[in-house]
Amino acid sequence: MSQEKFLQGRAAIVTGGSSGIGKAIASALAEAGANIAIGSRSAATSLCQAQIEARGVKALAMQLNVTSTNSVQAFVDAVITAFGQVDILVNSAGIMPEQTISGHSDELWHDTIDINLNGTYRAIKFCLPQMIERKWGRIINIASTAATVGSAGWGAYCASKAGVVGLSRCVALEGAPYGVSCNTISPSWVETDLAKNYFTQAAQTEGVSLADYFEEVKQANPQKRMIQPEEIGELAVFLCREQAVGITMQDITVSAGAFW
Repeated sequence: MSQEKFLQGRAAIVTGGSSGIGKAIASALAEAGANIAIGSRSAATSLCQAQIEARGVKALAMQLNVTSTNSVQAFVDAVITAFGQVDILVNSAGIMPEQTISGHSDELWHDTIDINLNGTYRAIKFCLPQMIERKWGRIINIASTAATVGSAGWGAYCASKAGVVGLSRCVALEGAPYGVSCNTISPSWVETDLAKNYFTQAAQTEGVSLADYFEEVKQANPQKRMIQPEEIGELAVFLCREQAVGITMQDITVSAGAFW
């Protein structure tokens, strides 16, 4: 087996894998030889499946609602039927609403926690037991610098991502005796469609062009740029190496020197 295809024979689930960070991670894992199962609410899953299969690996793409225990269980069962196992779980599905605590919509608060935190828990719940049984596993949860740096107007998002970091540490301890690692990757702003949508609204509110707003965000970063999704993808692949099993219970920041 070549070093480049060191994940050949492994099977990976990527929630939120049809766009943004999740899509970049799914692509990077496929390049390393892993068979990929993408779960997403997006209708673009079939296109993503074709793109993954073009890399010479098996792919499965299904609609997934991480707020539904039945949906998550059915998805994991389908992956095990198709691939025989789940070796790698990447929880990337998430939302990023902005609303102040004072007068916060209860529905929006609960939706944010349910998708970002409870959705991560549900996927782990159904994947971890068979990883423990097989004595090999990698769980990577996408958090955010917002997990450790509060920001006015983002209470639900910050709280949900802080919860993901705390949950990941507990999972790491439960998996440690069985060769299962669990880490979080916490980026600052990443140049994804999700970020662009927010920047578009923020630019309109401030009465500036989208290009000027982008440049303002970049200049506020010590490296004068935005993180690219592919950077997160490569880090996720590294964490799946045999040599990385000792890296567990960690919250790894990818921020180009900036905090949110």
